[in-house]
Amino acid sequence: MADSLRRLVNIGTFTVLQDKLEKWLSDYYINTCDQNVARGCEIIELNAKVQGQLFKLLSVCASDGGMYGGANIIKSRLLPWLGQNFFTSGGSVTADTSLSVLAEASAKDREINDLQDMYERSMDDLERDLESMKTENQDLRDELQETRLELNSNVRCLSGDRDYLDTENRDLKRKLADAQDEIAKLRVRAGLVDDYERKMRNLRDELSLSYGKRDYNLSDSMTSYRYTSRITTPLAIDDPVQRVRQQNLVARFNDMFAQDRLDALDTLRRYSDDHENNQRIIYSAISEAFSTAKLAFRQFKMKVRANLAKTHYGPETLEEAVQDYINRNSDLYDLPGMVSDVIRALNRNPKIFLPPDATFAIVQPFIREACKLAWQMSALAHPLDIAASTDAELFDDNKYRRSYDSEYTAPLVNHHIWPCLMQGIKTLVKGEALTRRGASLTSSGRRSRSPTRSRSPSRALSPSFRSRSVSPLRRSRSPSPRRCLSPLGRRSPTGDIVTNHSRRYTYTYKCTSR
Repeated sequence: MADSLRRLVNIGTFTVLQDKLEKWLSDYYINTCDQNVARGCEIIELNAKVQGQLFKLLSVCASDGGMYGGANIIKSRLLPWLGQNFFTSGGSVTADTSLSVLAEASAKDREINDLQDMYERSMDDLERDLESMKTENQDLRDELQETRLELNSNVRCLSGDRDYLDTENRDLKRKLADAQDEIAKLRVRAGLVDDYERKMRNLRDELSLSYGKRDYNLSDSMTSYRYTSRITTPLAIDDPVQRVRQQNLVARFNDMFAQDRLDALDTLRRYSDDHENNQRIIYSAISEAFSTAKLAFRQFKMKVRANLAKTHYGPETLEEAVQDYINRNSDLYDLPGMVSDVIRALNRNPKIFLPPDATFAIVQPFIREACKLAWQMSALAHPLDIAASTDAELFDDNKYRRSYDSEYTAPLVNHHIWPCLMQGIKTLVKGEALTRRGASLTSSGRRSRSPTRSRSPSRALSPSFRSRSVSPLRRSRSPSPRRCLSPLGRRSPTGDIVTNHSRRYTYTYKCTSR
């Protein structure tokens, strides 16, 4: 029953019948009589087919109720219709009323169908809109997630940049404070130098006046002049300029060890983790700065002497005039050229190295200060110089102190950390060295043949150089006769005499057994 009813509904016969009636109505006055009759017959046939299907459904429904199922409904509603030939359903209902009822039902069905179609279309539109809104919401969620991730990454980057900038600001503030303190110290020292120079000029003026008052006796005046000039000569060791400048330069040398050296080591530590190599770079830099400054000062002094010799006259000697000119013009030197020479010398040094992405110009501020200090020390009447040194030399307590990480029982120097400041053979400030057992002599051999080192007149004071020049008999009179060291810093395993044959020299050592 249900399948037959579903099939009848799916066919939509009443809809087709209604469409045919509407089309017949619209074409009624156009069609001929035969066409209108044919249309009416067609609609009747279709209606008869539909009625046949409905009667089948009616019989099936009645059979479901048994022998008497649906009999009352058939008697009360269907038999009056059959008796009246389908045009009456009772005494009060006419054929027109029946048709109007059918028309109203059909109109209501059509209206319901239209509403249902409209509802379904609206539902489809709403579903499509909902899907589009869901898609847009998902896109917005994805964009929001991406924006959140980007914001988090930017916040992390900004936090890192802020921390880095804060660290740099603190370092710069610290360096600025140190520079201001250094400027204050230098101003104080400059004031002291100016006071001493002013006092020196006043003393010279007073001496000149005293010379004028005592010019009645030529011989006494000349004697007094020689005596006074000998006391106030700029070449004297107790000259005020020499004394004051030497004191300031020694203090500056100590400041470079305490502050500038540590700043340079901090700079090198950013590029190289080898602490020993960094110490060698600092020591080589200050050593090359002194060698370059001494060479440049000798050339400068020769030019000054040559120029003053042409026009010099007066009671003072030529050397005194040259030193007086140097004292008054101690800043006439090519500092950038000396810095470049030192950097080139460091590049030629085989004992030090830096990563490929770094050059020795990273310690240029330290080299610049070292060159300035070396030039001013060389410009003194009695110049200050650093002691010549080589690796694997015997440790000298009078010139150096051991570093904190040294082996205090080791007799040989592994490498030097800071040079010893000397005036002639007198030690003014001790240097610092690292002593270690098994220190190698190979690097010092290469270093001794360096042209800048060979120019230093104080090289003859090196303990390693003295050990090469003494005879075997004098070598045997060393303070510790029980111990014999080979050129490589180890105990000689066999024999009393150890000979080392290098490319240019042969060293012979006399060893005594226990």
